[in-house]
Amino acid sequence: MSLSAALQLALRALWRNKTRAMLTALGVIIGVASVIAMVAIGAGAQLRIAETLESLGTNTLVIRPGTLTSGGVRSGAGGKTSLTYEDAVAINDLSDVVAVAPSIRGAGQVRYRGTNWGTVIEGVTPEYIDVRNWSLSAGGFITEQQVFGASHVCVLGQTVARELFGLADPLDETLVIKGIACQIIGVLESKGATAWGTDQDDALFMPITAVQRKLLGVTHIHRIDIATSGREGSFRALEAVKQLLRERHRLTDTQADDFRAYNRAELAESSEESGRVFSWLLGSIASGSLLGGGIVSMTGMLVSVTERTREIGIRMALGARRRDILWQFLLEALLLSAAGGVLGVLLGVAGALAVSRFSALPVSITAASVLIAFLFAGLVGVFFGLHPARKAARLRPIEALRYE
Repeated sequence: MSLSAALQLALRALWRNKTRAMLTALGVIIGVASVIAMVAIGAGAQLRIAETLESLGTNTLVIRPGTLTSGGVRSGAGGKTSLTYEDAVAINDLSDVVAVAPSIRGAGQVRYRGTNWGTVIEGVTPEYIDVRNWSLSAGGFITEQQVFGASHVCVLGQTVARELFGLADPLDETLVIKGIACQIIGVLESKGATAWGTDQDDALFMPITAVQRKLLGVTHIHRIDIATSGREGSFRALEAVKQLLRERHRLTDTQADDFRAYNRAELAESSEESGRVFSWLLGSIASGSLLGGGIVSMTGMLVSVTERTREIGIRMALGARRRDILWQFLLEALLLSAAGGVLGVLLGVAGALAVSRFSALPVSITAASVLIAFLFAGLVGVFFGLHPARKAARLRPIEALRYE
C-alpha cells in the first residue's frame, strides 16, 4: 500500500472518531504549550538579568576603600579613606583600561523655591556616564573644565527632577544644596532600580572637586569605576589595578589590601549561568508534561487498536500486509502529534504573551524553542505510537475476526 493511501486511511479513521482523537492529542497540546511558555519565561528572566547588569555597566571593575580596624573593632567595607583622585588618574594609564570614573557620595537636602527633596549627591567626572552606560535625556553632562574649576553645576536623575519640578523643564534653573547655589545643566535618562531595589534615578551629580571641597570638605574619594576592554580584559585589568594600588599605598607583602576590588564580569557570568540553569529547569519540567502527554496519546491509540480489532482482521483477510497495518496506525499517531504540536505552539505563544501583558515579567519567544518543541512532539508521537501500531500489526487475522 502506498504512503498516500495509508495517509488517507489514517485521516478517515481519525475523522470518524473526532472526539477520541482530540482527547488523545490533548496531552501533546498541553505539553508543547508548557514547553514553549516555560522556556519563554526562562529566556525572559535571562533578559531581565542582562538588562540589570547592563544598567550597572558591563565589563567594569569597582574599587572601594577597605576596612578600618581600631581597637579590635572593624568598621566594615568602605571604612578607610585610602582612595584618592590621583589613584584614579594612575589607573587610567594601565593596559586593558578604557575609562576611569572616580566618584564620591554624600547625602543632602536639595531645595528649589518652596520644594525640597532629600537625595544622594554624587561627585563625578565626565567619564561617569560612559562607564556606567548612562545617557542624557536633556542638556549636557559635567565637563573637565567644570571639574577643574569645582563649578557649581549639577545634573539631575529622573526621580529628583520629577519630585522638584514635576512636568516643568528644570534646565538652567538653580537649586540650593547645603547653602550652595547650583545651576542645572542636564537631566539623565531613567535607569530604574538595581537588583537590590535601590533607585538609581534618585541622585544628583556634581563635579567631584565641588563635592569634595565645598560640600564634604574631604580629599579622598569613595569609589572608582573602571571600564575595561572586554570580559577577558577585565580579569587582566583587575590584577594590574591591585598591584598598582598596593604600590601607590606602599603596602608590604605582609599587609592586606586597604581597598576592595570587584569584577562585574564575574557577577555577569554567575548570573548568566543561573539564568541558563533556571531556563533548563523550566524546560525540563515542561518536557515532563510533554512525556506525560505522550503516554496519554499511547493509551488512546491502544484503545483505538482494541476497538478496531475486527476491522484489522477484515483488512488482513482481504490482503493487507502487516506493514500496511503498522503504517496506518503509526501515521495516525504522527498526525495526532503534528496537530497537537501546532495547536500547542499556538497555545504556548498565546500563554507567554499573556504572561508578558499582565505581569512585569518579560518573555522571549524564539524560533528555536518553538521548533524544538514541535520536533519533540513528533518524536513523542513516533515513540509512543510505535507500540500500538506494532500491536495492531501483530494481530492474527483469525483471532481478529473472532473478536467481539
